[in-house]
Amino acid sequence: MSSPSVVSISYPALVSSPLSLEKSIEQAFGSHPQALGIVIVTDLPVVYKTYRESLLKFAYKFAHLPEETKERYTDPESSYSFGWSHGKVSPDRDQDTLKRSYYANPVIDAPDVSPELREQHREYYRTNIWPDHDERGIEGFEESFKNLGRFVFQVGCELAAACQPFVSKHLTDMSISLPKLISTSQTTKARLLHYFPPSPGSVLPSEDEPVDSWCGFHLDNSLLTGLCSAMFLREGDKEPSIVSSPSPTSGLYIRTRGGDLTKVAIPADCLAFQTGESLELVTGKKLRATPHCVRVGGGDDQISRETFAVFMQPDTDQKVSPTETFGQFTKRVLAEHYENSSM
Repeated sequence: MSSPSVVSISYPALVSSPLSLEKSIEQAFGSHPQALGIVIVTDLPVVYKTYRESLLKFAYKFAHLPEETKERYTDPESSYSFGWSHGKVSPDRDQDTLKRSYYANPVIDAPDVSPELREQHREYYRTNIWPDHDERGIEGFEESFKNLGRFVFQVGCELAAACQPFVSKHLTDMSISLPKLISTSQTTKARLLHYFPPSPGSVLPSEDEPVDSWCGFHLDNSLLTGLCSAMFLREGDKEPSIVSSPSPTSGLYIRTRGGDLTKVAIPADCLAFQTGESLELVTGKKLRATPHCVRVGGGDDQISRETFAVFMQPDTDQKVSPTETFGQFTKRVLAEHYENSSM
C-alpha cells in the first residue's frame, strides 16, 4: 500500500494569508498521481475541541434512544435526507445497516426558496427537524449540532477562498467563485454518524476483510466536504468512555489520483476537507473527486465509531456542467444508485 503524505495547512495562515497556500492546495487537490484530494487544517481555535466532543457523544446518545423516540425525528418525504436516518438505502451501500445518521442544514433552518423548488428538491430544501429541547438524554442536541456544523462551514468557506486561485485555472465557467457558491448556498448539509460496533463473530481476519467493510467506497456530491476526526466510544453502564481506535487498520481510506489505496488519519484537534464530485464537474474533470471508504479493521464488539461531515455544495439551479445543474446531477446520481441497487 502506498503512503503519500497528507498535506496540512495552519488555520492562522489560512485566515491571514490564504493566497500563500496555493502550492499546498495544489499538492493536496491537484491531478498528479500522489494527490490524495484531502487537506488537513491544523492549529484550530481551542473551542473546536469542545464542539467536536460534545456533538460526537450526542451521536452515540441519540442512536441509543428508544426506537419510537427516534422514529419521531425521521422525514420519509425527503428520502430520509433530514433528521434521523436508519437502515435506509444510501449512496455508499445498498443497505445502510452498519451505521445510523442524523442530517440537518447547520447554517439555515428553513431555506428561503419557492414552494415549487422546495417540492422539487425535498432532499435539500426541507425545514430542519430537531429533537424537542427537553428530550431526555439529548438535551442540547440542536445547539451542539449547529455549533460544530457552523464552525466547520466557516473554516470551509475560508478554505474555499484560498482554493479559488488554483481552482480558477481549471474552471469551465470562469464566472464561478468557489467561496461564493459555498457561502451563499442553501443546500449545505451536515451528517452526524454513528457506526455500530461489529457484531460478535462477524469480524473477518484482516486478510479477508474488505477495506470498505464499515462504509463502501463512494464519492461525495459536494464541492468540498469537511470531516471531523472520528471518536471511538466503548459502551458503559451509564456513560460511554472515549477510547483509542480498536485496530490500527480501522478508519478512513482514500484512493490517490494514481489509484493507490492510503489510510488517512485525521488528528482529533484538526479538520480535514476533501473534494467532491461537483468540484470535479465544474472543472471539467480536471480536479477529481476523492474516492473514500471506512474499514472496521477488526477490534471490539463494544466499541462504536462517531463522526461528523459537512457537505458544502451549490444551490440546485447552479450549472455544474454545460448540460446539468447541481439539482439535475444529484437526481441522476440517486436514480443510477437505486437502479443499480435493485438489480
